Amino acid sequence: MPSLPFQCHSLKEQVESILQLLQQEPSLRSQDVTPVQTSLGKAISPRFEIIFAGAFSAGKSMLINALLERELLYSAEGHATGTECKIEYAQADEERVVLTFLSKVEIIQQATSLCQQLGFTTAVDINQAEVIGLLHQGCEAIIQREGGESKSERAKQAKALILLLQGYETNEQHIHPVNNATYSMEQFNFSNLKEAAGYARRGSNSAVLKQIEYYCNHPLLEDGNVIIDTPGIDAPVEKDAQLTYAKIQHPDTSAVVCVLKPASAGDMTKEETELLEKMRQNAGIRDRVFYVFNRIDETWYNTQLRQRLDDLVNGQFRDTSRVYKTSGLLGFYGSQIKQTSIRDRFGLDSVFVESSKGVDGKEETPQFVYAFNNYCVSSGKLASSNFRISLNGYETPNQNYVRILAEQGTPLIHQSIQDSGIEEFRTAITRYLTEEKRPQLFKNLADDLEDICIKLKKNYQTLHHDLDSQPREIEMMKAQELQRLNQQLQQVGRDFNQHITEEVNDVINSACDAFEADFRLLQSRMIRRLDELLDTFSVADAYRHATLSHPRNATAPLLAILVEAFYYLANELEDILIDSSQEIVANLFQRLMVKIRKSEYYRQLYRLLGNDAGIEQELKSLEKQVTQSLVDAASVECDRFVRESPKFYDEDTFSIYQFRQTLLQTSQSYDSESMVEAETAIRQLLKLDFEPKVSHTIRKTFRQTINQILKTQLLPMAEKQGDEILQQYPQARVYLEKTLQQEAEEKIANNNRLLGVIKSKVEVYNSAVTNINGCLQAMQLYDHLLPMINIGELDDLVQG
Repeated sequence: MPSLPFQCHSLKEQVESILQLLQQEPSLRSQDVTPVQTSLGKAISPRFEIIFAGAFSAGKSMLINALLERELLYSAEGHATGTECKIEYAQADEERVVLTFLSKVEIIQQATSLCQQLGFTTAVDINQAEVIGLLHQGCEAIIQREGGESKSERAKQAKALILLLQGYETNEQHIHPVNNATYSMEQFNFSNLKEAAGYARRGSNSAVLKQIEYYCNHPLLEDGNVIIDTPGIDAPVEKDAQLTYAKIQHPDTSAVVCVLKPASAGDMTKEETELLEKMRQNAGIRDRVFYVFNRIDETWYNTQLRQRLDDLVNGQFRDTSRVYKTSGLLGFYGSQIKQTSIRDRFGLDSVFVESSKGVDGKEETPQFVYAFNNYCVSSGKLASSNFRISLNGYETPNQNYVRILAEQGTPLIHQSIQDSGIEEFRTAITRYLTEEKRPQLFKNLADDLEDICIKLKKNYQTLHHDLDSQPREIEMMKAQELQRLNQQLQQVGRDFNQHITEEVNDVINSACDAFEADFRLLQSRMIRRLDELLDTFSVADAYRHATLSHPRNATAPLLAILVEAFYYLANELEDILIDSSQEIVANLFQRLMVKIRKSEYYRQLYRLLGNDAGIEQELKSLEKQVTQSLVDAASVECDRFVRESPKFYDEDTFSIYQFRQTLLQTSQSYDSESMVEAETAIRQLLKLDFEPKVSHTIRKTFRQTINQILKTQLLPMAEKQGDEILQQYPQARVYLEKTLQQEAEEKIANNNRLLGVIKSKVEVYNSAVTNINGCLQAMQLYDHLLPMINIGELDDLVQG
């Protein structure tokens, strides 16, 4: 793998130095550095992973084979490769394959999942030949009913299960019960990559392989390029499909070749649309996406399909130039038969010898031969002036194929490869990986860094300007501070006024959690106390008080009992409301004072004046006033409880019904006994009257009263106190003059220190940027150099 220019060897440290400078600036810490970290990782990484992703049977494996001009990966119509295949670079004499098998547990899980999708109820026991036989028969029946193994999703699932079971049976000795067993090709007695790849390509073997790692010699794989073939995003086994989505979102993924099926299907599938979305979400991919519409040959014979594909490309993919139309089948096998001749029947006896073997020795027609013959006579791609080709009905497809190539020779093969689009795709991706990749990765890094560098530069210039504009002599510093004194006092007054206003508004708008908790406590205490009073109310005591008030009378009416009760309940509730109100005010002012003491304006006031300008004293005095106002309001509120509710005696209400029933009960005799016996009814009557009144008070009127008292007393105080603070200017000037000498000396020294810090940071910045720019220049990215900071522009960074 070619190494980076020596100017880039310390790139990681230099970029991290810039990011550390960014973190040291409080105003810039929120800057998202993830894009820089991602692009840095891509630029210096020794690996560049290119993911081939797409739908089931989109032709990803065939496309990779065509790209590398070697038959490495298994590719067959209707079969979904559930294996992740990695292809990395190796020297010619070090080519090898590493095979990793699924565990027995994983095979059983996949088999069970496929059986459920196919509707098989047989328990999956892959060690019982009878069960395997039944499943195989069921799958063959499904494939026959569906018209072939690639004709429907159900048929594809059935074929996948057959291959999985065959693969386990063939490779059982290599499969671990729980773990993923890994083997080198030497352990399988393979002497070269071709033999190992031939084993891995067989469908049943591929079905039980979790991962295949190819190390082969091809210039496309140099410079750390790694090609990864993934399962289809709509593969029969859901777990396989999720593997692809996870790989697309993985930070190690650097580029994606998105192999799409609209060339054969006409439209984008739901899974393909989701794939595009997930690619856009991975910042590590950026615009490094190659869109390949494979099986383009199917549009040559279908005008409507060709038009739909053109509309899709011109619409959804109009903003990218990396769109390719290919036929992996024609392109790959076209490159393979270039080395054949009439002696091996142009590959039928060599390249296609396995795929042309039929039952009972009868020769089958390979898929490529069908596609090639169709291309020759029906595609409209071949000019009749250059190629005069006929397809004879009395000849078999294989005979037609051999005759056509014998007549037309190499020019026809080259033309078919050119029309397949593979050469264009290979040329484009080769140019990108060998010429454009590294400069683009460094360009992305430079672009991501530029925004950070500009912000750092402006930040240092602003900080320096602010510090450099400060007085550098003690007397000048003192004069400046005294000149600013009036403005500072005014600002403190405004801040205090604003603080109090915000606190009052929070209370009024129910935005103060602590106040809300206190008020809810007041409400619950009032409700609880009312319940206690009603439960313990004594009619006998009330009767005694009534008769004592009228010594000439020996009896008392129900109304007299109710009068005694109304006074008693109202006065007791008043005590609770007053106590709770006093507690609310005390807590409110205590919290307010704590917040004031912690505020910046309070600290500033002590610095300017040496005291709080009477804020605490004013608040204590105001607390007494607010408390008294609330006590008075509570007394008035509860005094109104003595009067019955307006609707208490309304006709057709339960309260008037209860009153009449109680009156009926108490009027049976003239002694106290009938009155005492009606105690429960009297309590119920009182409850009907007092509960609505108390509820109305604690849920509506009294909260409004509190809000109004706080607003009318706190806000004028805040405005008045703000003016009082400003009136403290003479005292503040005297106090400040005593402390300014030392403050001025310390501030000048601190300013000089901060200027020195900025100079040091600028030097670190310039050193890092110089090295990064050296790397960018080595990559010939002269238009993407990062901005330097000219220390001379900062006007005397350090004083003396």
